[in-house]
Amino acid sequence: MSLTGTTFLSTLIVLSVVAVLLPLLLWSRLRGPRALRTAGRLLMVVFAQGTAVALVFVLVNNQNNLYDDWADLLGTGDHVQQAADLGADGTGGIALKRLPRVRQHFTDASGPGMRGVRETQLEGRVSGVNAEVYVWLPPQYGRPAYRHHSFPVVELLSGYPGSAKAWFGSLHAADQLLPLMRDGRVAPFIMVAPRMNLLAGVDTGCANITGTVNADTWLSVDVPRMVTDNFRAQAPPAGWAVAGYSAGGHCATKLAVAHPDRYRAAVSMSGYNDPIGERNSLAAETPALRRANNPYVLLRDARTPPAIALYQSGQPGDGYEAATGLERIAMAPTTVHAVYVPKSAGGHNMALWRPQVVPAFRWLTEEMGLLHGRAGATPRARSSAGSRPAELASGTASPAAAARRP
Repeated sequence: MSLTGTTFLSTLIVLSVVAVLLPLLLWSRLRGPRALRTAGRLLMVVFAQGTAVALVFVLVNNQNNLYDDWADLLGTGDHVQQAADLGADGTGGIALKRLPRVRQHFTDASGPGMRGVRETQLEGRVSGVNAEVYVWLPPQYGRPAYRHHSFPVVELLSGYPGSAKAWFGSLHAADQLLPLMRDGRVAPFIMVAPRMNLLAGVDTGCANITGTVNADTWLSVDVPRMVTDNFRAQAPPAGWAVAGYSAGGHCATKLAVAHPDRYRAAVSMSGYNDPIGERNSLAAETPALRRANNPYVLLRDARTPPAIALYQSGQPGDGYEAATGLERIAMAPTTVHAVYVPKSAGGHNMALWRPQVVPAFRWLTEEMGLLHGRAGATPRARSSAGSRPAELASGTASPAAAARRP
């Protein structure tokens, strides 16, 4: 029985009702020795408490897309086949252009918010990861007028724990963006959501760790290669961006800073720089791993500032300091747009991030020069001119940026 399926949820609802009715009907009717009656009543209380807790957990899990299946919940899932030493660039010296084309079979994904989403099981040839990837195509993709058109791509990263379905299910990304893409207010992005939770009970931190996992290569090499081989997708880096929330936001920023040859822009909502921001992160286990996977350190120490644009939103104590830290050290052509989200907008959850989806994609559309404007123009310059797509939801531009406005 599926953890997120309707059958399991319905069963829990029925059991919860039964658990309430049993004490009402049987509490005073139990017969036998006093010890036996006490034990029977105790079992009824435990049954009622257990079903209530289980029902609440399933409702919360379904609402926030935390665990996809029993293996994720119980910590028995493992999607890593091998983790070879792939070197500094994560390719292991493999000539990627010479690899055979990746031919994938896709099926319709199931679950809330997944209408129009396709699913495939991808065996990463370079990373050694075997996991699911979800792909959503924009409304223009199937139109005859666009049959020779290549589309930009946004890779969507979930938090930890988190399901690859979360962007479609909990954040309603496709539902929110579809009408805007139809009207031409947001570029027709292909949206790709790969599995992030690759090992049981730990966050990979999007890191390559020899002998353990090559999560960076899975996300920045294998998944993009599969997309460009199976869909009319633009070639990286110009047509590619990566977006995430919480631990996924950290990963999005890190991937863009580490691989400007693969991504043009990144969106981070409530992310962090130091991997130790997630206590279960493998990338936080040693000082060397922390430095190698900290986008602040990577950006600060880069010999040449990368030609990337970063959208960083957060609340005080939850992402905003990381955003302004990157903003302070960024040098052209790197641009950083720090978005201040007030505490009144809510806590570290889907309700906080859901209203930020549209502003983030509007920013991507303009920053990547996909509909109008000039690719690479600084977000600050556009903000001062009165076009502030990043401020339309629960966040505003940083107080420092606001002070600069006329």
